[in-house]
Amino acid sequence: MNLRFVLDPDLTPELREQIIALWVDVTNAGGAVGFVAPVTEADVRPMAATTFAAISDGPDRLLAGYEGNRLVGVLIIGDNRFHLKTHWRVLKRVMVHPDTQGRGYGAAMMREAERIGRELGLAALHVTVRDGLGLGGFYERLGYREVGRLPGALRLAPGDDRDEVFMWLDLGPAAA
Repeated sequence: MNLRFVLDPDLTPELREQIIALWVDVTNAGGAVGFVAPVTEADVRPMAATTFAAISDGPDRLLAGYEGNRLVGVLIIGDNRFHLKTHWRVLKRVMVHPDTQGRGYGAAMMREAERIGRELGLAALHVTVRDGLGLGGFYERLGYREVGRLPGALRLAPGDDRDEVFMWLDLGPAAA
């Protein structure tokens, strides 16, 4: 596997455009990353701007995965913005480019996020999953366990409601 990770890369205009393009490609390939296909860059851009501000201005962090010089994956390590939850983080917008799927890049990114979480002294990582796509098994193989679900919380279209599934990875006691 030829995947290189960069934590907190400089969010240049070029990187921002690469992330937006990745987000569109992942969504249009059926990925559950905040939208329902089909989407365009114009659809994604407002949410991306908010995401980029939370990274640039803090407190969220960006993990980027590169195959050579090509951005092929990202995930956001989201701060909970609440003082009683500083010991764990939420992983958001976990994306791997569709044409690189099957190479283990998604699992590698999640393991890198776990390594970073341990390095930060976190007690746990949390990810939410859109039910109906088989994603729960992917996260379970990485050690995550389902800790709850909100029935029908995600309305993809009239008559197409999906559960939002909460997955949790215990990293052990958080550093004081």
